[in-house]
Amino acid sequence: MKKHYKVIIVGGGTAGITVGARLLRKRKALHGDVAIIDPADHHAYQPLWTLAGAGVVEKERTRRDMGSVIPDGADWIKKSAAFFDPENHRLTTTDHHTFTYDYLVAAPGIHIHWEHVKGLPETLGKNSVCSIYSYEHVDDTWNTIRNFKGGNAIFTHPNTPIKCGGAPQKIMYLAEEAFGRAGIRDRTNVIFESANPAIFDVPKYRAALEKVLERKSIQACFRRHLVKVDGERKKAVFEDLETGSMITRPFEMLHVCPPMAAPDFIQHSLLADEAGWIDVHPRTLQHNRFANVFGLGDASNLPTSKTGAAIRKQAPVVVENLMALMDGRPLRAQYDGYTSCPVVTGYNKVVLAEFDYDKRPRETMPFNQAVERRSMYFLKKNLLPIMYWKGMLKGKM
Repeated sequence: MKKHYKVIIVGGGTAGITVGARLLRKRKALHGDVAIIDPADHHAYQPLWTLAGAGVVEKERTRRDMGSVIPDGADWIKKSAAFFDPENHRLTTTDHHTFTYDYLVAAPGIHIHWEHVKGLPETLGKNSVCSIYSYEHVDDTWNTIRNFKGGNAIFTHPNTPIKCGGAPQKIMYLAEEAFGRAGIRDRTNVIFESANPAIFDVPKYRAALEKVLERKSIQACFRRHLVKVDGERKKAVFEDLETGSMITRPFEMLHVCPPMAAPDFIQHSLLADEAGWIDVHPRTLQHNRFANVFGLGDASNLPTSKTGAAIRKQAPVVVENLMALMDGRPLRAQYDGYTSCPVVTGYNKVVLAEFDYDKRPRETMPFNQAVERRSMYFLKKNLLPIMYWKGMLKGKM
């Protein structure tokens, strides 16, 4: 087994595969000298889990064997990273193998903490408690929606950063429409319990989504964080983040977006900032302490939404600046915080939110993207997955 690589990429998710593919397309000399470390058997296109959870697509369409997406010229080290020693340019895996590198790209993704909600692990997938944030439980979500008979349908958003920040409300809008189609909307209370202060950060899209909430008669409660679930008794307990008081809600359906954080091996490493995220420069994506390390994606401390669209703009910056560093040139590539969130508001409607670090709209279409559009739903459902598998992961976009 080879022990030293010019470039080691930790993480075989969207960020790691995209960076590896782009780098190897641009630098043929690196073939055989790039390694991607990831233990997973499969690679998932998670943005489709929302539609799978609403019965639109089969979840099997959302993932492929990991080996099929590893770029040509890269070695796949099917192990889990455990310890970083960036001062000596090396890392160790959980099975005690040590690898050294000239350059490191840290892109391990984000870790889901079901256990941070008391009672959730025991009841998830049962008692009408579901989540689209797990491949294993996507089908549970659709089964819960289609078997729902009325009452309180509660959808949550935690008080931590999460991947795809719009997903908790997307599945809610789809469920609300499904309830209408089933003829039970008039005996259903759709409730959004969110730790955020508003439905969306960017004022332009916030105004549009507030109209969606009003039109759909959804009760939105902000600054509330789910802390406990009693699946047997069908009760959910929320902390009011303004007052510290506890609020108990009965439910007939509970969709949970769980708390999330950077992986433990990042949080406990020299790569992390005080909050536990990979500490990188917001423009160059170079690590703030270790010049031969770059970070991107969900585990980074970049102050923007954690989406695949953000990674699509981050990856070229990492690759260009990594090559510049190799060549002894200045790091000129800059990331401006661009991210995108296609907010699905129904079975044929999407508000395509695009914005940057300053929460300014960065719209790419020749029309007002704060309007719900069928064309943007087609983009979300049909075109973006093709662009992902055949474009991003091949290093072509």
